[in-house]
Amino acid sequence: MKMQDLAGKVAVVTGASSGIGEASARLLVEEGVRVVLAARRLDRIEAMARELGTESAFAIACDVGDMGQVTALFDQVRGRFGGLDLLFNNAGLGINGPFADSRPEDWRTQIDANLYGVLNCTHAAIPLMRGREGAMISSVSSVGGRYGIEGWSVYNATKFAVVGFHDALRKELGPDGIRVSVIEPGAVWTEWGHNVPDDTMRQRRESLDALHAEDIAQALVYSFAQPPRVLVEEILVRPVRQVQP
Repeated sequence: MKMQDLAGKVAVVTGASSGIGEASARLLVEEGVRVVLAARRLDRIEAMARELGTESAFAIACDVGDMGQVTALFDQVRGRFGGLDLLFNNAGLGINGPFADSRPEDWRTQIDANLYGVLNCTHAAIPLMRGREGAMISSVSSVGGRYGIEGWSVYNATKFAVVGFHDALRKELGPDGIRVSVIEPGAVWTEWGHNVPDDTMRQRRESLDALHAEDIAQALVYSFAQPPRVLVEEILVRPVRQVQP
């Protein structure tokens, strides 16, 4: 199978301190990519950068919902590397409960992380990607970006928005050769599920034989390593046993 050689490429991975972001950063480094680890938990990403090697991984604290911090992040990327080949918008969260009982501050928390985080980082990344062959913006949506799930209404709204944004952005950036892709995971063993009891999430994941973060990382690398003319526009990936939603 003829794939791109990713050695020397530059990537920014948000939400890199755990789960899908951490697994993706590790796999990208294995492929020779120089990875900027972005997350709020600086201690975690600094430890990972030391483990992966400071020539391959660089830790920068960033709350993607804060445009000022995002601007500072990408200014550092420009200064260190001069450009960017991959933006992986992974940071996000979900808060469970009936919408009638929800709080506006929780709406904002999810919208800031799941939607504004994608918009902020994408807007800052595009100028660094122009003229880079095979450059790609990839974001994590969810099966909840295709199907409404009871108790996750605001989360669903943010993920439907991510899918719509990417469909439009693909048409805007395609003529420049910048690929725009979205990954929609089903149940995955991660920290996701902000206010759901651990036992409830564990039981659900066990019953579905849930995906592992590494499975999503492989989907990312598969799409990124395609020849520059090839766009893997959308990947819906879920456990075999997950038949709903």
